[in-house]
Order: sequence, then structure tokens, then C-alpha cells
Amino acid sequence: MSDLATLETSILDQIATAADEAALEAVRVAALGKKGSISALLATLGKMSPDVRKTQGAAINLAKDKVTQALAARRDVLKSAALDARLASETIDVTLPLRDAAAEAGRIHPLSQVWDELTTIFADMGFSVAEGPDIETDDYNFTKLNFPEGHPAREMHDTFFFHPKEDGSRMLLRTHTSPVQVRTMLSQKPPIRVICPGRTYRIDSDATHTPQFHQVEGLVIDKSSHLGHLKWILHEFCKAFFEVDHINMRFRPSFFPFTEPSLEVDIQCRRDKGEIRFGEGEDWLEILGCGMVHPNVLRACGIDPDEYQGFAWGMGIDRIAMLKYGIADLRQLFDSDVRWLSHYGFKPLEVPTLAGGLST
Repeated sequence: MSDLATLETSILDQIATAADEAALEAVRVAALGKKGSISALLATLGKMSPDVRKTQGAAINLAKDKVTQALAARRDVLKSAALDARLASETIDVTLPLRDAAAEAGRIHPLSQVWDELTTIFADMGFSVAEGPDIETDDYNFTKLNFPEGHPAREMHDTFFFHPKEDGSRMLLRTHTSPVQVRTMLSQKPPIRVICPGRTYRIDSDATHTPQFHQVEGLVIDKSSHLGHLKWILHEFCKAFFEVDHINMRFRPSFFPFTEPSLEVDIQCRRDKGEIRFGEGEDWLEILGCGMVHPNVLRACGIDPDEYQGFAWGMGIDRIAMLKYGIADLRQLFDSDVRWLSHYGFKPLEVPTLAGGLST
């Protein structure tokens, strides 16, 4: 009996000093396992006389119960300690910076930003925004804009045409936003002062062309407008858009079916280490086309060219976005790459204003 008491005391001491659940399990196996010390004592009961077995069996089972209870109590203590340690190690530090709100994490696409920038600039000059459908008639897209029959732009290799209707006419994806000018002149009486931003479509695809792109055109119609007014508007726009104090411009004769005279516009720039800086240097970069609205266009839109005259211009929104923000490949604008957008995009709440800065 004294050996049993000694064994019981030893096992209880080992249970009390077990450092973790693994050590406690080792004590349990050594005591109550198949080959454990208490299990071995229970195995000897079969060889004892009934009287001795009764006494010894009761003592051994009592020791077994004490060990089992001590194991359960110690296991609860160790589990509680392990949980406290885990909670301490995984505590959230509320002093860390908050995650960015959705309005901060999102980004405005450069094309949307530039659209807002140019709208802001021209609105300050008194222009309103006119819009029209992407799917147009041949009449609005070509005929009323003085495109002759057989013009290359009317061919399938340049323009997206739909299947012919029963009467032989065909709808098409507009090749420029000039049909919006036509719709404006047909629906409004002069004076007219509008810009026409929107999507356009042509069969072309490379590093500087995509089948779908964006244009903005401007139109002014009244009784006294002239090229001097056009030059001032474009000069002020380029200064404001590229955010420079001064910029030189060069107007070159050109040809467009819908304007007469027609002009190409170059702006002063300096190319240096892969960058283009405007308002300085000795290089020139073509940026847009413009001219006085052709009398045939005015007549086709119900405006008397002997009473009214006007001017128009057009430029690629994608192109000026690439120039301003250093985007090398036009196709990147349409790749939907979130990494690219996080680099070139703008925070949603940074609305462009002339007073606060267009691109800050």
C-alpha cells in the first residue's frame, strides 16, 4: 500500500508540473496507458486471493480516479493558458492606420479624368455639351458633312457598317462625333457653342490606334465668328489643359471635306529623355484639326451660309491623355489592368477644377 501511495504522489506531482498538453499526455500514457504503471497494478489483481483483491482493488481504483481527475483539471488549466497566450499574440492593435475607404481605394480612369478636364475648361468658356448616338446614318455621318460619293471613309475597309436595310441604306458606327454637330445644327438655331465628346469607331489597330476610341469636337456658329476666335479658344484650351503659362501654336493649311479653309494645329514642345514638355523647346507636335465650317455643311443643316458662319475643331481624347500623362501605348487604355489603373488613375474625389488644378 505504501508503494501505491508513493506511486500516486509521484504521478500527481508530474501532472501538476506538466508544462503543456503534450507533457500532460505523456504522464497520462505512463500512468493509465496500456502499459502504464497503474494499469500494470490493475493487471495483478487476477492473481490475488479474493480478500486481498477486494482491498487492493479498491485502493488501486481510488488512485486511478484521483489521477484521472487530476489529469482533467490540469488539462483545463493548460487549455485556458494556451487560449490566453493566443489571444495575447493575436490582439488587434487599434492604433494602426485604418484601411482606405472604397472612395480612396478606387481610381478614375485617365480617359474619364481627361473628359472631365476638357469639359471643365470649355464650360468656363461658355460651351455646353452635346451628345448623340454611337450608331448613325450614312446621311448624318457623311452626306451632310460634305463627304462626296466614293470617298475612302465610306468604304468597308475604313468604317464599321451594319447589314443593308430593305431600302438599301446602311447604318454604321460613327467614325467621328461630327454627326452630333449636324444634329445640333438641325435642332437649334444659331448662335451655337457646343463641344461634342464621345466614342468613335474605325477599322484600325496598332500602338496609336484602336477600333474604338474617343473624340471631342467643338462647334461655334454665329454671324461674326472667324479664325481669330478659333485660334484664341484653342490657345487658351491648350494652356489650361497642359497646365502651362504659355504655349506657341502653329496653324498649317490642310483639307477636310467639312471645313473651308481647313487647318492642322501643332503645338510647341521639347522632347527630352522619353518625355514631352509643352510650352518650351524647338519641336512641334500635331494635336488637332480645325477650320471654318464649309458652306455646304451649313446648307445641309438648314443654316443660311450668307447669314451665318462658324468654325469647328476635333481632337482625340485618348491622344491628348497619352501626351499629358506619359502613356506610351494607346491599347493600355483599354486593357482593364488594375495595376496599370492604380498607377495612372485618379482618386474619385479629386474633381478637376480650374481654380484648384485640373490634375492635382
